[in-house]
Amino acid sequence: MKDNIKLRVEEMGRLSTEDCLNAKHLKLTVVLDNIRSINNVGSIFRTSDAMDVERLFLCGITPLPPSVEMHKTALGAEESVAWKHYDDTLKAVADLKAEGYVVVCIEQVHNSVALQDFDFSPDRSYAVVMGNEVHGVQQHVVDASDYCVEIPQWGMKHSMNVSVTTGMVLWDAARKMKKL
Repeated sequence: MKDNIKLRVEEMGRLSTEDCLNAKHLKLTVVLDNIRSINNVGSIFRTSDAMDVERLFLCGITPLPPSVEMHKTALGAEESVAWKHYDDTLKAVADLKAEGYVVVCIEQVHNSVALQDFDFSPDRSYAVVMGNEVHGVQQHVVDASDYCVEIPQWGMKHSMNVSVTTGMVLWDAARKMKKL
């Protein structure tokens, strides 16, 4: 274990905020459907930066940057990940479909696809829709999606924190799209 010396920040080859905004990213957009918690949104910004997401669509009541509270969990990622606000999630989904994105709703529905079985192909563009902490993704947004994917769960509770769920989905999508 003597060789397991932690890397210093300057050894990690991080991009500047400006370089990050101008870099080519995975064709992967995260759509937040009425997320209530500013801390969850900050965490999702930070995870999106780490997983090379191109942008976030913040819909409905989802908190928007700039915010001191959001910055506490985003740690600057709210400045390095492009984002856009939509009053209506369905309009965001329609715009993404018009751009050729495959819309993947992360929700527990009849006939959903298990995350491990969903093929995030590097040749396609995806929008991942994450739902409200209490009510999930709105039904009319589910209806407008191309696929519904869920993370299999085996405990008594069949829900997870939205920022944790987003992290799991983005890691899996990035791994598959980068062919790792």
